[in-house]
Amino acid sequence: MSYSVGQVAGFAGVTVRTLHHYDGIGLLVPSGRSHAGHRRYSDADLDRLQQILFYRELGFPLDEVAVLLDDPDADPRAHLRRQHELLTARIEKLRKMAAAVEHAMEARKMGIDLTPEERFEVFGDKDPEQYAEEAEERWGGTEAYAESQRRAASYTKEDWKRVQAEVDDWQERYTALVAAGGQPSGEAAMDLAEEHRQHVSKWYFEVPYEMHTCFAEMYVSDERFKAYYDSMRPGLAEHLREAILANAARHTA
Repeated sequence: MSYSVGQVAGFAGVTVRTLHHYDGIGLLVPSGRSHAGHRRYSDADLDRLQQILFYRELGFPLDEVAVLLDDPDADPRAHLRRQHELLTARIEKLRKMAAAVEHAMEARKMGIDLTPEERFEVFGDKDPEQYAEEAEERWGGTEAYAESQRRAASYTKEDWKRVQAEVDDWQERYTALVAAGGQPSGEAAMDLAEEHRQHVSKWYFEVPYEMHTCFAEMYVSDERFKAYYDSMRPGLAEHLREAILANAARHTA
């Protein structure tokens, strides 16, 4: 079997001009010619073209491709081994690139566009994206979630520092209150619960009292949230729940 230049161009997804160029530089010289002098390519020519396109895809210049294919000591198996090694290396590189892009996508989804060093500086060993996927699954279609994304996307490193400083300060004062035996229904605890609500409203989205009470229930029903608050001091999650409920009651009564 032999094939015209147009047929080969169609098979390989290249232009006729490209095949003419390969012929002109001696990289792929067709094995035959028609009676009218037109190029005719054999199956062996197609095999060589496949090798050329493979190495080109991996970024090899044409002169290096010619050296590889015309190596007198190389056989088809040697080319296959080389291609396998190159493909394996390319796959690993692409895998790492894909992982980096995924991390960047998650960061942008959270609106946290910080370098790893900046994230550690702002959040310490806390992971700001820990619950990002679940948050999107739970509330992705809500206006509150959309509003939090709009706000967070505009925050700078300094903004995130202020957010975290407020969180740290609130946690320190609430932990001290619980340690001192303050009651959830006491004014001090309710004031801190109100501060908690206002912090979320200020930085992420408006939190009505009814929504805040839903958060309060989640802080004790979801083991991860409960563990987070109880890590500050045992029993703090339940204490905060009661304080939030008491605070909502005094403002909505």
